[in-house]
Amino acid sequence: MEKRQLGRSGLEVSAIGLGCMGMSFGYGPAKDKNEMIALIRAAVERGVTFFDTAEVYGPYTNEELVGEALEPFRGQVVIATKFGFDIEAADPLSGKMALNSRPEHIKKAVEGSLKRLRVEAIDLYYQHRVDPQVPIEDVAGAVKELIREGKVKHFGLSEAGAQTIRRAHAVCPVSALQSEYSLWWRRPEEEILPLCQELGIGFVPYSPLGKGFLTGAIDEKTTFDKSDFRNIVPRFTPEARRANQAMVELVRTIAERRGATPAQIALAWLLAQKPWIVPIPGTTKLHRLEENLGAVEIELGEAELIELNEAASRIPIQGDRYPEALEQMTYR
Repeated sequence: MEKRQLGRSGLEVSAIGLGCMGMSFGYGPAKDKNEMIALIRAAVERGVTFFDTAEVYGPYTNEELVGEALEPFRGQVVIATKFGFDIEAADPLSGKMALNSRPEHIKKAVEGSLKRLRVEAIDLYYQHRVDPQVPIEDVAGAVKELIREGKVKHFGLSEAGAQTIRRAHAVCPVSALQSEYSLWWRRPEEEILPLCQELGIGFVPYSPLGKGFLTGAIDEKTTFDKSDFRNIVPRFTPEARRANQAMVELVRTIAERRGATPAQIALAWLLAQKPWIVPIPGTTKLHRLEENLGAVEIELGEAELIELNEAASRIPIQGDRYPEALEQMTYR
């Protein structure tokens, strides 16, 4: 497995990571714990060294799963987790998310994450969403103190706006920014990616396959479990899915030409954007894991990238990526 550096932080990870959220939360009922432990360990065997979780996934159960699965590989893998929600007051599937990034809350949250992940230090600790009630300098200062104490190795932000990133970085170097980025959500290209380039910050796209849509496995007739987050996402109404098939067809055309799958082309496109971009597709199936990792072997040529970009720019994407309440928590 090819390795990549997340910006100038010195943090080296596999070119494709594994997003673990869906194993416990968000996309229907939690999957069988032993099966998911086996899947995470299968990823390690195939060269994956970068695993993503958060305390709010479950809540807590996803960190526990990742901690148990990766305990035998301590020191060989990089585990990223996140703080910033008041778990007791949060109900993500209804869109209700209570933020809390007060320094005293961060210091309490890190202890729980360390215990659940079964590690002595968190490799990469993201603020999950920017808390407008707490100056970002205070957040960065709290994480800087945790780094000094040896409880955290690297500081990250998720879905933060450009000025917030700049202010945080001035207090405690930001190693990585995690935000949604894919062929059907390209807002990071406007301000965020140029800023990451300037400051030497790595970029970790979540939902790099458009929450499964860019795999080609979802159409307007697909039904989701009642606990699946996509039921409240405007971009996943049947009408939007029908309209957005044009993007899947574009990716499928390139895939057929290359003897690849749509998912592999979507991931290869991301990998081709910058050498410090590391996508973290999630899956609960071994064959999908192997399919996703195969994207590393696909190098899109300049002509293919131009063709993809030009054709994609002519496809209007229907539906917002989040319900309004959750979208308001981004790019602050």
